[in-house]
Amino acid sequence: MNDDIYQRIDKDPRFRELVQKRGRFAWLLSLITLALYVSFILLIAFYPQWLGTPISVGSSITRGIPVGVGLIVISFVLTGIYVFRANGEFDRLTNEIVREVNK
Repeated sequence: MNDDIYQRIDKDPRFRELVQKRGRFAWLLSLITLALYVSFILLIAFYPQWLGTPISVGSSITRGIPVGVGLIVISFVLTGIYVFRANGEFDRLTNEIVREVNK
């Protein structure tokens, strides 16, 4: 019985659309994250003096601290964007496919 359900789901064009959309979106967010982290590493490698410059005169906080914290925050934001879309559009499509297959 389960094999029959799995086969019907696999043949459903909406399921294939869901897999493609989810995959493209996950890859897009992964590439954005990768680009940001690689850029940060390249900045550390080639312009460490820029990152080591204090934010203001007399400050012990350098540019590198907010840049690093910003990178972490952006990662959380991108994760939140994925979760928001997954819990909305992707879950809706999944529920529609399961309802249709169970008829």
